[in-house]
Amino acid sequence: MFGELIRATDRPALRFGDVDLTYRQLAGAAGGVVSRIQGKSRVAVWATPTPQTAVAVVGALAAGIPVVPINPKVGERELDHILSDAQPDIVLRDTDIDLGAIGALPAQNFEGEQPAFIVYTSGTTGPPKGVVLPRRAIESNLDALAEAWEWTADDVLVHALPLFHVHGLILGIVGPLRRGGSVRHLGKFSSEAVARELDADATMMFGVPTMYHRLAADVERDPALAQAVGRARLLVSGSAALPASDHTRIFQATSQRIVERYGMTETLMNCSVRANGERRPGAVGPPVDGVDLRIVDEQGSPVDNGEVGEIEVRGPNLFLEYLNRPDATAEALRDGWFRTGDVATADPDGYIRIVGRRTTDLIKSGGYKIGAGEIENVLLEHPQVAEVAVTGEPDDDLGERIVAWIVPAGERPDEQELIDHVAKLLTPHKRPRVIRFLDALPRNDMGKVTKRALGQ
Repeated sequence: MFGELIRATDRPALRFGDVDLTYRQLAGAAGGVVSRIQGKSRVAVWATPTPQTAVAVVGALAAGIPVVPINPKVGERELDHILSDAQPDIVLRDTDIDLGAIGALPAQNFEGEQPAFIVYTSGTTGPPKGVVLPRRAIESNLDALAEAWEWTADDVLVHALPLFHVHGLILGIVGPLRRGGSVRHLGKFSSEAVARELDADATMMFGVPTMYHRLAADVERDPALAQAVGRARLLVSGSAALPASDHTRIFQATSQRIVERYGMTETLMNCSVRANGERRPGAVGPPVDGVDLRIVDEQGSPVDNGEVGEIEVRGPNLFLEYLNRPDATAEALRDGWFRTGDVATADPDGYIRIVGRRTTDLIKSGGYKIGAGEIENVLLEHPQVAEVAVTGEPDDDLGERIVAWIVPAGERPDEQELIDHVAKLLTPHKRPRVIRFLDALPRNDMGKVTKRALGQ
């Protein structure tokens, strides 16, 4: 999985704050982890944003032992569930890792179906499920992204993503190490820290929409910061849809158009705009190499371009199973296709536009299927709207009525003005019937809006 690690060169591999590790030092520290966990069946890692977490994960992967990353902010009940469900033999914390160790790495000879990670979902519909990701999913998907993004050993990635999930850990740490490049983890996001790295030798940034929203405001305010961000080879956004307004603001300040991609814990990355492709706000590009994708109706029949349906995918990127949940595994698959629960439309050239989640973002109102994301993007174009989430709630006449939850940008806007704004730019049946104002939207650790918390 890591050719440069086996060669143990003096090329830079990781930087966390003032801690730098070359591939030679990383190989030695990871070898120290291997000697500690040899013979274990599963290893849990307390996934803090530290070099110790990266070393622990690399050591476990080098030993062929599945990694269970644990959110360091996890609650007691959820932690008990994960530990009883995964039953790791050992939990590695920062204090268990010696960054100066000089250990040997075993020969890398593992089967593609061998589990590499067990990543727990957010548990929005019950206790978190353990997604078992095999080595072939990790390797094939990272290689497909390398092809899409022209990602090489010369790239230096900067990010501040948490390391207990796919985006920050698998894409953001394992990804650059598989390429033989390097990663600079900031610990905590700030536009200034990102700009400092991009102004030096960083070439790529990974982030989530909340980070890019802050970056948009900061590059508008500070021309020097905008100039530094403009030097990036690639800015990649994921984990949630990036508002079109932030696309535009960042482009106007930096001349950078952001690349969006779409993935899930169970599938890794399904789609991405290519490095040399057109970067359209609201579109996540076509499927990456090796991934088959279709958009289907409720009966499983493909829909026409432009029609809303559920995304189903298949390919080497798919997970093996939900740990200890054969029922949930079977329910998630249809004739070999994984049912994502995400709804989307397809442009004629194959670009995919995510509408949202089937359970929270597909609103059935007055006989129409309406995607919440389309309405959210239009509302964000209004100058008095800072943040927005659109949901549906029961209505005796319409089936569901459209509700817009608004965080104002300064003075509270007029409700009817917002409703008319949507009706003018889209169609009247997509206008909100109810406007509710909030000081902030509820979000999870990855910056995604938790719509189930709205109205509670």
